[in-house]
Amino acid sequence: HDPSKLRAQDPQTLRPTLRSKLEHRKAHARAQDSQGSASWEAAVFEQFERSHKLKQRDPLTFATCDPNTMSGTRPAYVSSLVGGKWVGGNTAELFEIPDPLQDGHSFIKIGLVTEEGLEPFIQSLRECPKSGLHNPLKNVERYLLYGQLSAKAAQRLAEPEVEHFFARLIQRTSPKSYAQAAGEVQVTQKFLENFSGDQVRFMCRSFGVAGDHAGQQSNGMRWPYGPVAIVTPFNFPLEIPVLQLMGALYMGNKPILKVCEKVSIVMEQFLRMMHELGMPQSDVDFIQCSGATMHKLLLRAEPRNTLFTGSSRVGELLAKDLNGKVKLEDAGFDWKILGPDVPADQKKIDYVAHVCDQDAYASSGQKCSAQSILLVHENWHKTDLLSKMKALASQRRLEDLTVGPTLSVTSEKFSAHLQDCLSIPGSQLLFGGREFMNGDHSVPSCYGAMEPTAVYIPLKSIMSSDRNFNIATEEIFAPFQVVTDFSDGQVSLVVELLEKLEAHLTAAVVSNDIEFQQKILGSSVNGTTYVGLRARTTGAPQNHWFGPAGDPRGAGIGTPEAIKLTWSCHREIISDVGPLSDSWVVPPRT
Repeated sequence: HDPSKLRAQDPQTLRPTLRSKLEHRKAHARAQDSQGSASWEAAVFEQFERSHKLKQRDPLTFATCDPNTMSGTRPAYVSSLVGGKWVGGNTAELFEIPDPLQDGHSFIKIGLVTEEGLEPFIQSLRECPKSGLHNPLKNVERYLLYGQLSAKAAQRLAEPEVEHFFARLIQRTSPKSYAQAAGEVQVTQKFLENFSGDQVRFMCRSFGVAGDHAGQQSNGMRWPYGPVAIVTPFNFPLEIPVLQLMGALYMGNKPILKVCEKVSIVMEQFLRMMHELGMPQSDVDFIQCSGATMHKLLLRAEPRNTLFTGSSRVGELLAKDLNGKVKLEDAGFDWKILGPDVPADQKKIDYVAHVCDQDAYASSGQKCSAQSILLVHENWHKTDLLSKMKALASQRRLEDLTVGPTLSVTSEKFSAHLQDCLSIPGSQLLFGGREFMNGDHSVPSCYGAMEPTAVYIPLKSIMSSDRNFNIATEEIFAPFQVVTDFSDGQVSLVVELLEKLEAHLTAAVVSNDIEFQQKILGSSVNGTTYVGLRARTTGAPQNHWFGPAGDPRGAGIGTPEAIKLTWSCHREIISDVGPLSDSWVVPPRT
């Protein structure tokens, strides 16, 4: 993953002898062609030359920062985008982002937009009509434009240097392992690949139904909202904002995008790349501001739809203040149930333990799909599942960021929640519960630095009071999970727990027992539910729906169905052009 090694493979570094032979053969082919003989070699070498000129360009010409050198002495700077122009903040003071891995250093500086500087962003949104920038009857060539842009962006992200650039930038701003960061880039690349070519207009296809008489037909169309807003969190700096932003653009909307300022530099770089590839700069506004300032912008600009990904508390506030004109992909207290059919094969038990560890602790638990509670059938007590989970968790290290800083949960808050859980009768600490490296690290105190942690709480204790239930089912965006167990006679109590939960994002039923599967699936509502021995709660790719269920405001991400639901509404246009029969007369009034 060393960019210098990638550059060393540039065609310019081909051995001189090889290059001279190629030039000689190319000259010979051209000579044959000039003498009138048809030479396919000439065409082949022209194509070779063009492709190598393409490869010789720097794939990172869009980049204005270097994730490998960003530091307190060499900070990166982030700008806003409005009306097609990159702008700074409206105050002279720059907002500084603390380096999550180096205490005392600010490695990103942002020109924040304050309430006094909102007017250009509000005006830009208001200039977009309700009918959008394009729709099935207006500016239809833009469907093709975004199919082409998606193809170009997918191709660019597939280049090793570009993938590495974004993976490292994600690591620096939202620390996670390289595999997790690169996986985010790869999912984004595949999503863009999926919507290349004609796929944008295919997704927006209309349908027709025959009318009651000749000349009448109804046509259902997917219609944009026009001016819209997107607010996304820190935990997936590239994947979430890109997938939602492109979905909004595909459908014809004009979005204003606000990404958590701790990681917004990632999307700034992506937008600069898209501009280089040909995206009109005025199609998207991008604002650097506080959450409170964005809230005021939404109230004043009144976008036709606002997509919010983040905490349930803020989502509910926006739903109220924006009169329900919201789509929410909010937080999830996500559950996993291990059913009664324990596999006899140790390899399969090891696999389940591995997935449990990944679901709970990858990205330091900072996923809205992270495994929050593990409900284990008592049959699993005969296995070494929990000891395997403990051993796997102990292998996570700050050095490779398989565990790292938590950006929204401090160590103090984490420890307080742990003590609340341990106050429930019968609870016990299974593992973790302290700062990693025994506190000998350089993570700033404004972030968290805790080991992967698991707490056992008896199911009966969880369900015995509202207090216990609320403590045990409080989502904490960190490497923390609750473990409990149940017997055959307590399956109904498990179902009761699922019914009481308020968030319904992801879930997993780890069982190949069909009757058990049907019992749990038929009694739950989570929008993205995995089932079977290999079931998980995290790692959603781009090839299936990801989003909550059970809420009419629920937003999806990644698929044509998700994009149409979130970023368009249904419009019916009924064509009735006649003819009238010669015998028609004005009927009596009704």
